[in-house]
Amino acid sequence: MTAEIDPFHAIAISRTAHRLGAEGRSIIHMEFGQPSTGAPAAAIAAAHRVLESDPMGYWESPKLKERIAALYDERHGIAVDPERIILTCGASPAFVLALSCLFGPGARVALARPGYVAYRNTLKALHMVPVELPCGETERFQISARAVEALEPAPDGLIVASPANPTGTILSRAELAAIAAVCRQRGIRLISDEIYHGLSYVGPAASALEEEPDALIVNSFSKYFSMAGWRLGWLVVPEALIEAARARMGNLFLTPPSLAQHAGLIAMDCRDELEGHVANYARNRDLLLAALPGMGLRRIAPPDGAFYIYADIGHLTDNSIAFCTRLLEETGVATAPGVDFDPVEGRHFLRISFAVSTDRVEDAIARMAPWFAARG
Repeated sequence: MTAEIDPFHAIAISRTAHRLGAEGRSIIHMEFGQPSTGAPAAAIAAAHRVLESDPMGYWESPKLKERIAALYDERHGIAVDPERIILTCGASPAFVLALSCLFGPGARVALARPGYVAYRNTLKALHMVPVELPCGETERFQISARAVEALEPAPDGLIVASPANPTGTILSRAELAAIAAVCRQRGIRLISDEIYHGLSYVGPAASALEEEPDALIVNSFSKYFSMAGWRLGWLVVPEALIEAARARMGNLFLTPPSLAQHAGLIAMDCRDELEGHVANYARNRDLLLAALPGMGLRRIAPPDGAFYIYADIGHLTDNSIAFCTRLLEETGVATAPGVDFDPVEGRHFLRISFAVSTDRVEDAIARMAPWFAARG
């Protein structure tokens, strides 16, 4: 029996946006969480050299695994054996590997609501049961140790994300430690999505590995490293799961693109260029936080990191899909409807990605301000 999963509504919004663009409309794409910048210049140059000299094939770069391991020492003071790092074709396959290594059909896995749409739908596709924990303004739109402790019966697993999508909220180190402690006490396996690490405006985000050495860590080159289209990510697994993760990666996905691995290795040392992107995101965030209250969007999840604004539009609509569609058609600004991230309360929210150039953010504000003003 096949699983039924929900569509990703932002993709439909994006299709409409591209159709309008093809018709000659000026479109500002703020619907997807992808940087508008490309890979670092040095990484692109390295890719050109590789294309001319390497026939490439199925391959897993030992040097890239070693460099990723070094990243955990640099950012978190953690020693990670490179053999624990499984290179993947982006974060999505890493998430599939993590779930399939830990759980079988029927497993109950807890996660925040709102949360990234693919968490819920991948669990369903693997015939697992998502246990969604409502996380609203009171909880800063994040899972808490108290909420995990109160779950009865205890779930088999827990997914945390910090910074989170769609909100950008970051778990404090103390809260992450408390969550890890509850998971140990109750036998709950912990999966941490850390793809937005490096994108923080309130200080660095802690890794779950700092509090739980057996946590499975999902990460990617798509966000901080600005390489979404290169399809390169990784999964950190405990030593006991190395062979299981390798077997799944090899059978389901073979290896990540060789070219992406060559470029990714170089990208990891392009710190000045990458930090320049973060500075741009910070400016974009400040512009939106200053402008949106004047449009009537005053209830906003704390955007501690990532590159999103998750705003309450409940005073204007109870249908975020129709609202985002109309906003796109009438202003040319594409956004994501909240129902992708929260099937219950998301009809009252939209998500705006500010991973675009600052001039595009300024243009979007200029277009949206009169449009929202006309709606009171």
